[in-house]
Amino acid sequence: MKGLVELDTRGLNCPLPVLKAQKAMRAMAAGDRLRVLATDPKAPGDFAQFCEAAGHSLLENTAHADHFAVVIEKRG
Repeated sequence: MKGLVELDTRGLNCPLPVLKAQKAMRAMAAGDRLRVLATDPKAPGDFAQFCEAAGHSLLENTAHADHFAVVIEKRG
């Protein structure tokens, strides 16, 4: 792992968390990781689809008491 960037999208609804993550990943190097915090209940599924379509690795997709945490590794 080269680096970890955290993106807080709590309070935003679909599709904004994925769009903001996509924008953040453009500035990242291959192998970097993005940790996204989200409250939208659709976020876990949206990020799984995003990673599958873009070829990124979904390393974590966890539900917490008041938010979801997703960790994505940018493809090389």
